[in-house]
Amino acid sequence: MKLKNLFFTLFALVCVTSVPVMAQENAGAAASSQQGALVLTLDDALKIALSESPTVQIADQTIQAKKYAKKGTYAALWPEISASASYQRYIEKPSFHIMGQTVKMGTTNTMAGGFSAAMPFINAQLWKSLKLSGMDVELAVEQARSSRIDMIEQVSKAFYQVLLAKDSYEVYKRVYDNAAENHKIVEKRYSVGQVSEYDFIRSQVNVANAEPNVFNAENTIALALWQLKALLGMDLDMLIDCAGTLADYEAQMSVQIDSQNSLVNNSTLKQLDIQERMLTQNLKIQRAANLPTLAGSINYQWTAMDETMKISNFNWMGSSTAAFSLNVPIFSGGKRRAAINQAKIDLAKMQLQREDAERQLRMAAMSYYSSMQTNLKQYHAASQTISQAKRGYDIAVKRYEVGSGTLVEIDNSQLAYTQAELSRSNAIYNYLINKVSLDKLSGDTYSDNSEEN
Repeated sequence: MKLKNLFFTLFALVCVTSVPVMAQENAGAAASSQQGALVLTLDDALKIALSESPTVQIADQTIQAKKYAKKGTYAALWPEISASASYQRYIEKPSFHIMGQTVKMGTTNTMAGGFSAAMPFINAQLWKSLKLSGMDVELAVEQARSSRIDMIEQVSKAFYQVLLAKDSYEVYKRVYDNAAENHKIVEKRYSVGQVSEYDFIRSQVNVANAEPNVFNAENTIALALWQLKALLGMDLDMLIDCAGTLADYEAQMSVQIDSQNSLVNNSTLKQLDIQERMLTQNLKIQRAANLPTLAGSINYQWTAMDETMKISNFNWMGSSTAAFSLNVPIFSGGKRRAAINQAKIDLAKMQLQREDAERQLRMAAMSYYSSMQTNLKQYHAASQTISQAKRGYDIAVKRYEVGSGTLVEIDNSQLAYTQAELSRSNAIYNYLINKVSLDKLSGDTYSDNSEEN
């Protein structure tokens, strides 16, 4: 049994001497990896995302495509002018018999060319479809704004995730440093026989247990930075860092938030409103199919015929026509009525969808607001606990140094101190995340916020 205890003690000594070295090397590597990194503020990250993100660029190109489609629709109001030319050569001329003789008709070569122009004068369906094209562009613009709002939300959350990971790393690094420092105290007292072997081994285990949390926190920082770089459209190998800490945003938690969040600028509702107006316009278009249409056309043509291919022998003859075309719909087998009924149903469905979407969004806004109030209470509770927990930890260490305390007291006070700090960081982070989501519901954009500031 003594031999077994001796072996365990030697093994623990090896672990304890190697763990501080490994942790120091790892921390040094983490610090050196940030040297020369591009430090971004939240504003910097948002500016880069809104200018370089492929999602935003695609949305902007969609707007341009819709504008060109709108121009194509308006072109139907202008005359459509075209030119034509044709050449015909008889391989075998048509012939007929008269008085016992065969007579062939026409000439071997026939050439024709001319111009024509046509335009609608009265076409209710066309006129109403022009408004529909304008609404289509309006919808594309709103969808682009929605893409920007989504990007702001994603980048803000990713930025705050980096700050949370950095704060967690600082907490776990301090826990490790405290465990290593306490182990030095225990080792000195153990060497002179003032503490038991149990305390010595326990301090070694505390150091070893604190190290994985440091490694996990470093890995979390790296993953959070990769996610942020992916959103910003940056090279994943590029070194970046986020400026500040979550504590820098504590002032935002004192700003009064309206519990009745306005959804006037909510992008989802705006898109549904535009789609509802488009369906209303589509119903008008279907009804306009029952109205008469009037169109006009002008045509001028030259024709020449000759037996040879000598242009000088061609005798060009011109002709011109002007025409009006009136079309009065009478019966189409019920096709137009069916289209009208279908348009009515589509409009009713959209109205129900819009009503349900507004209800869901208001419920989400109330949920975010309630969560923010809870986060605020958690923050105040954790902030009050931190100073007390730190003082309790310092007292526990001093008591142990003078021989009136135990390692259990140090461990318990250290745990309470750590939990209080992590709770405060999580409360700030959750508050900011819920606020970003609430801003998204209200339809706030980065440019809007910049102008207000």
